[in-house]
Amino acid sequence: MATTLFTQNTIALIWDFDKTLIPEYMQSPLFRRHALDEATFWAETNALAARYHERGYHLSPEIAYLNHLLTHVLAGPLAGLSNKILFECGADIKFYPGLPGFFDHARGYVRERAKYVEHGITLEHYIVSTGLAPMIRGSAIAPHVDGVWACEFIENPLQPGFLRQRDLSLDPPAAEIAQIGMVIDNTTKTRAIFEINKGTNKNPGIDVNSKMAAEDRRIPLPNMIYIADGPSDVPSFAVVKGGGGRAYAVYNPARPDEFAQNDRLLQTGRIHGYGPADYTPTSSTAQWLRMHVHQICDRIVADREAAVALKATKPPRHLNATPEDEAARRTAARTPKQGSFLDERK
Repeated sequence: MATTLFTQNTIALIWDFDKTLIPEYMQSPLFRRHALDEATFWAETNALAARYHERGYHLSPEIAYLNHLLTHVLAGPLAGLSNKILFECGADIKFYPGLPGFFDHARGYVRERAKYVEHGITLEHYIVSTGLAPMIRGSAIAPHVDGVWACEFIENPLQPGFLRQRDLSLDPPAAEIAQIGMVIDNTTKTRAIFEINKGTNKNPGIDVNSKMAAEDRRIPLPNMIYIADGPSDVPSFAVVKGGGGRAYAVYNPARPDEFAQNDRLLQTGRIHGYGPADYTPTSSTAQWLRMHVHQICDRIVADREAAVALKATKPPRHLNATPEDEAARRTAARTPKQGSFLDERK
C-alpha cells in the first residue's frame, strides 16, 4: 500500500549566524586569543582574489578567508590551530539579546493551541552559515539547534598510499588544520535548505538530488522561515520565499545602515519583513516570528483536516432519500412495533 515518507507537520526556522545571531564575526574570539588584528585579516582576505588574478590565478572569493586562515597556520601566527581550539573559541561567542533562550521559547509556539498539539506539530532550528562549524558547535547556541551546516577543516590529511596501509599510526602527528573539508557559501546555502526540505539530514538514504514528490518531502518550503541579515543571503531568501515560505531580515539596532539595507530588501520584494536583532520575548522580531509560526500551524491543521475529510468515506444512505424520508426513518426506528415487549406490558 502506498504511503508518504513524512507527515509534514514540522516547521523549520533556518538561521544565518554572523550578524544575525551575533553582532560580530564568529572568528573574532579566535583573533583575540592569538592577538591577531582582525581588521587587517579581513582587509587582506578581501584583496586576495584581485591580487591572485594579477598573478594569473583564479580564486573563488567564497573560500578566500578559509585559505587565508590556513596560510596563517603555515606561516606561524596560527601555528597549531586545531578543530579543538576552534571549538573552545566558540564558547567566547557573544549573542544578541534573548539568545540562546529564544530558541527553546520558540519551540513552545507550536504548543500554545490545542489544535497544534492534537496534530503533533513540532518546530526545529537549523543554522546554515559561511562560518566555521566547530566554533558554532562550541558556542552556547549549539545545544538548542537540530543541525548545523558550515565550513569545516581537516586535520592530519591522509597521505598518498593510505589505501595500502593496514594499520593506522598509534602516534599520529599533533592535530593541526591543514585542508578544507567543507565549504558553505552564499550559494550552497540553498543546497542545505533542500537537504532540510527533503529530509536528507534525517534519512541518509535520501540524496539531495533525488527526485521527490512534494508530499514526500519532510519539511515543505511553506513550513520554513529563513532569518538572516542582508544581501548576501538573497539566494536563500529567494528559494524559501519563492517556495511559499517566509523570509525575514534582522539588523543591529545600533547600525542605521543595516536598517536601510533591510528596508531595501523589503522594498524590492526579497523578504516579507524585517526587525531588530533582539530576540527577547516582547521584541518586534520575536512577535513577528511567533505570529508567522502560528499562521503556518493554522495552515498545517487546515490541510490535515481537509485531507481527513476528503479521504474518510461517509456511511451509506438510502438512494434518492429526501430529508422528509430520513426524518420518517429515524422516527420509525425510535417507535416500538406492535407485539413488542413494551406492548405486552400494557
